[in-house]
Amino acid sequence: MISLSHILKMSEVSPVRVAGDAAFLEIVSDSRGDVRGKCFVCMPEASVDTHKFLSEVALKGAVAAIVYNDEGFDKAVDLGMTAVQFDPDLISFNHSLGLVCRELYSDPSLDMRIIGITGTNGKTTCAWMLRQALRGLGREAAYLGTLGYQGAGELEELPNTTPFPADLWALIHRARLEGISDLVMEVSSHALHQNRVAGVRFNIGVFTNLSQDHLDYHKTIEEYAEAKKLLFTAAYDDPFVAVINADDLVGSYWLSEWEQSSIAPGYVSYGFERGTLRGEVLAVEFDQLAIKVNEQEVLVGVGGSFNASNALTVFATLHSIGVEPKDAAEAMRSVTAVPGRFEAVASDSGVGVIVDYAHTPDALDKLLSSAKELDHKKLICVFGCGGDRDATKRPQMAEIATRLADRTVLTSDNPRTEDPAKILQDIERGVTAGSDFVVVPDRREAIAQAIAEAESGDLVVIAGKGHETYQIIGRTKTDFDDRQVAREALAKRGVPK
Repeated sequence: MISLSHILKMSEVSPVRVAGDAAFLEIVSDSRGDVRGKCFVCMPEASVDTHKFLSEVALKGAVAAIVYNDEGFDKAVDLGMTAVQFDPDLISFNHSLGLVCRELYSDPSLDMRIIGITGTNGKTTCAWMLRQALRGLGREAAYLGTLGYQGAGELEELPNTTPFPADLWALIHRARLEGISDLVMEVSSHALHQNRVAGVRFNIGVFTNLSQDHLDYHKTIEEYAEAKKLLFTAAYDDPFVAVINADDLVGSYWLSEWEQSSIAPGYVSYGFERGTLRGEVLAVEFDQLAIKVNEQEVLVGVGGSFNASNALTVFATLHSIGVEPKDAAEAMRSVTAVPGRFEAVASDSGVGVIVDYAHTPDALDKLLSSAKELDHKKLICVFGCGGDRDATKRPQMAEIATRLADRTVLTSDNPRTEDPAKILQDIERGVTAGSDFVVVPDRREAIAQAIAEAESGDLVVIAGKGHETYQIIGRTKTDFDDRQVAREALAKRGVPK
């Protein structure tokens, strides 16, 4: 057990107020779990006053609470709990909470190499492939990101790409207990802007690319880029290497800045057009591709031309930690596709089906461009756009889909609290004049129709949800898996005669 006063002293955090000095071993943020003998954190949220959970956790045995306003502080004290109050501003709150969690767990980030990957597209694929490659090199590597957490055991789902501090530090602590040597983390722009990764000692920071996304949150593309850059500017005080895509305009700009600065991270640049590590695409197939990096040939067990950039990113990251080119190439031979990322749905129907998570204009462009390179007759694209998210990308994605696909089926994604019909109207505004498209609001019906009308040799690409096993309509999450829905539709077609 570690006392609150000791944790605050060692972490050098200055709270607004403190009452009591309980000792505990864990900080948790979910009132539904086991809270006995633990410290419960009330996270600042716009939609709910999380202090309402204090009575519940006190009854269940929580000994301390971290709160964000006077009312919450007084309530915790009245309930007999040790109370500590942080600044209610989320960025400041997460900063204090992150440092406190780091101290509570004796900074587990010091006991492993932590690789953070940020960028609009490719984070999940690169992180997944990198973990596999590191394991191929004999390292005990873990993955943390959009798909969840996978350390020594099976993949476990998580609610956020990058968890909030209490959950994040608990996972890093768990990784240390599992003997993890390398933790590969996706780091979202939201997490960077909100300071969710405060205190994490990253050894490697990777930048894949930047294109339009999340402008509902960041407001401008410049603010979005600055949020991504925080992964690299926050790490200058420690030994750190940045791995930067020099082909990307933002990445290239950062590199030019750092070349002129005396205060900059060490870095490795890569790209197919620019960079010290120069890639070349040798061959692309449905389920594998070959690239050459400088003089080293690399064969990877993932298909699609857009994955060439992801493969080059992984190779560059391995290079940044000192892996020899031939060893990196050998390790990457065992890499397999990420669930829901250019994932083929097998059948004997004669119709090819690919499910992918692409939900931004750039990702959809790369996905369909890669699909067009494969052997097929007609390319059919099924996609929609999520509700309560950046609406400006909707017509852009329609333009891309109807330009690149031979037929497009517009449908719902996760409409959330928005009217699905309104989302589809936004999408339709970008449809290319004279293109072949249809609107089918129900996603299950849209997928079934696309596969039913496809002929042998056609390729159906279902974009937007990828690995997700649910659909969010209103505030209700229901079971829905594009891959399973596609399998059911393919089964109805049967084997071609």
